[in-house]
Amino acid sequence: MAKPDLLMNDGVGLACVPGGFHIDPWGAAKVAVITHAHSDHARAGSREYLCAGACEPFLRLRLPPGTTIRSAPWGERVPLGEAIVSFHPAGHIRGSAQVRVEHAGQVWVASGDYKRDADPTAEPFEPVACDTFITEATFALPIYKWDDPREVARELAAWWRGNREQRRPSVLFTYSLGKAQRVLGELWSLSCDASWAWMRDQPVRLHGAAVPLTDAYRAQGVPMLDTSPVSERDEPVPADNLAEGEKAARRANRSDPGQFARALVIAPPSAAGSPWMRRFGDDAATAFASGWMRVRGVRRRQGYDRGFVLSDHADWPGLLHTIRETGCRRVLATHGYAAPLARFLCEKGLDAAPLSSAFASTPEEDD
Repeated sequence: MAKPDLLMNDGVGLACVPGGFHIDPWGAAKVAVITHAHSDHARAGSREYLCAGACEPFLRLRLPPGTTIRSAPWGERVPLGEAIVSFHPAGHIRGSAQVRVEHAGQVWVASGDYKRDADPTAEPFEPVACDTFITEATFALPIYKWDDPREVARELAAWWRGNREQRRPSVLFTYSLGKAQRVLGELWSLSCDASWAWMRDQPVRLHGAAVPLTDAYRAQGVPMLDTSPVSERDEPVPADNLAEGEKAARRANRSDPGQFARALVIAPPSAAGSPWMRRFGDDAATAFASGWMRVRGVRRRQGYDRGFVLSDHADWPGLLHTIRETGCRRVLATHGYAAPLARFLCEKGLDAAPLSSAFASTPEEDD
């Protein structure tokens, strides 16, 4: 007789009945075991939260004050009900975890979001042997194959340098938790090369949403370029307050970016097209850093000048390699291209199926 599934969608989240908990619940749960602190995986309303130790500072920034949060070091076996839970690095962002669940001779791993590329700001992915592997499928199509992130960092730095020479602010839209810090870390690593050392002396400004999260990364010793926040005092001088000569110069130049003329500005996608952008002038260069930039139509639809293909999710080869590494007999694919991935794996002789969830798979999913 087949054993019942150890983890299943019960409408509140990914439930473990023997353990009395849910993984990344989208509804209110008694105990919420959290893979990482992105808002689509860490939602308020549960009675108690458990996460990896490196995730706890970010989870506290994302959840209401007074929320009960416990954490455990990597690999520590934590009894929950009749099950044993442990956290293992997922490589998605700092503190992101796969959740290993053991009960009655079964071992399941819920991967959350994960990536296999090197990232100077996140713990490397750790393969975990299991019977059933629950994998994300955000980019589970063969068209999604990532370039070397170090080369992407060079492209981004060259774009910034070109804008500096034209006195244009460089506004890079990307997710406030994880991607913003990865960009700062990748550029820091690049700046260790003498030909890119100029970046260390140039202004990098952060939207307010990214400031406390970046501070939390620094508190964990992650090396990144120095930054300062964009504040309300950084508003451009209203045209009515300028002398006639200055007004003429502003009209001739379309705008006066002032202190932002040579800056790299990092902001969440929600800031694009908002009044917040006015301080950078009409001629600011804009870009978006995301795996979704692999498809040119996404960049065109969203109106960015440039797109940089930099993802914190596994690409198609990374997904297949990871599934093989786990040695699992069964795969459940969730969010994104779950059905195509499951179909491909079945064709290769593996027991696989899609698993429904409430997680999003849009260009704004991690914002």
